[in-house]
Amino acid sequence: MNLSDSERVISVLDEAGYTWTDNEEEAGLIGILACSVRQKAIDKVYSRIYKWNKWKNHKNLVTFISGCLLPSDHEKFLKLFDITFQMKDLPKLPEIISQYGVTTPTHLKTGIDPHNENIEKFWDVKPAYKSEFEAFIPIQNGCDKFCTFCAVPYTRGREVSRPSKDILTEVALLVAQGYKTITLLGQNVNSYGLDKKGNEINFAQLLREIGEMGKRLEKEFWVYFTSPHPRDMNDEVIEVISQYSVLGKQIHIPMQSGDDKVLMHMNRKHNMEKYRSIIHSIRRILPQATLFTDIIVGFTGETEEQFENTRLAMEEFKFNMSYTAIYSPRPGATSHRWADDIPQNEKKRRLHILTDELRKHSLPYNNKLIGKTVRVLVRNTDRKEGFLTSHTEGKLIIRFASDDKNLIGQFADVKVTSATDFSMEGELAKVKKLSV
Repeated sequence: MNLSDSERVISVLDEAGYTWTDNEEEAGLIGILACSVRQKAIDKVYSRIYKWNKWKNHKNLVTFISGCLLPSDHEKFLKLFDITFQMKDLPKLPEIISQYGVTTPTHLKTGIDPHNENIEKFWDVKPAYKSEFEAFIPIQNGCDKFCTFCAVPYTRGREVSRPSKDILTEVALLVAQGYKTITLLGQNVNSYGLDKKGNEINFAQLLREIGEMGKRLEKEFWVYFTSPHPRDMNDEVIEVISQYSVLGKQIHIPMQSGDDKVLMHMNRKHNMEKYRSIIHSIRRILPQATLFTDIIVGFTGETEEQFENTRLAMEEFKFNMSYTAIYSPRPGATSHRWADDIPQNEKKRRLHILTDELRKHSLPYNNKLIGKTVRVLVRNTDRKEGFLTSHTEGKLIIRFASDDKNLIGQFADVKVTSATDFSMEGELAKVKKLSV
């Protein structure tokens, strides 16, 4: 979401006549899109702005900040940055810069408007895509779930769905321009359309429209989405994905914990019975799909038994990838008021246990692909010299020997020759030429 927002900021500044530089010391205008969801991200903001404010002693420099910010962070940054604004007010940024001021004090004091007033104007900004083959499309803004560990409802407001006709238009434009992978973005994508019942299609219908578009255009591309919430996930979404080749066979479904009491404490609004039924549906309807998840270890009050239930859930579901985070309280989230009572060393121990558990299942899965030829999207040069890196439709990493950078951004067939815990190596079989 942060990357997608930045593409729109760059577009607005480009149209206003600004020229991008990769060297921040050359810049006369520097901005940050911050994220109040993680304290570490906010800490980085302070280190940057202190450095930039020192530069003002010997050069003309204007600084701004926006993004996913809590009202309390907004207030603090008013004293450090020249300009602060909400993302929904992005179209006004050139005017704000020209006036060298901030947005209205009432907005800053009340935080993100709960009704996302004028969010459509933000969505209407044409992004300056950073990649020529992969793009991100916001389909909604905000969240109504109010998980106790999360500040998003306070930084993004309540859920608002972007008009489906605009989403489909952007997808069609990107595909026509040769983009190979598109990710639909939202804090809770599978609740798309629920805020406009009767006036908008739902998430499964949106995916179906994209699938039908893929059939008509007869071009090869993969569409993904992040992030869904278990409470709103249903078989219809999984069935639609199974019916269309352009809908990527990879499902990222955050579990957060494998214990019902912890899930209740997190206010996740689902239990393990619900989550288990989703995984069973994916395995039944979409058996070829890879499965990714998010997990928090060391949440307030998590006992050893409750943690063990999470490990057992990982053993049961055999995820291909898990983004596991050590819990830390975030000002603005409900759980910040609670005792952070799990020692840091214990949190790290639990993190290592879950990482080892993940390896037990990711490696056997990758080993089964040895000797098989799989379709990949070549993404970049690899850290290993003389190799390119790619990912499969299921977003598994495969590197292969090649110094042909013209392959980047193209689909190719690679025969898998070896595997490790979280990646594979292979040999280039053939490349499909770009369609025109």
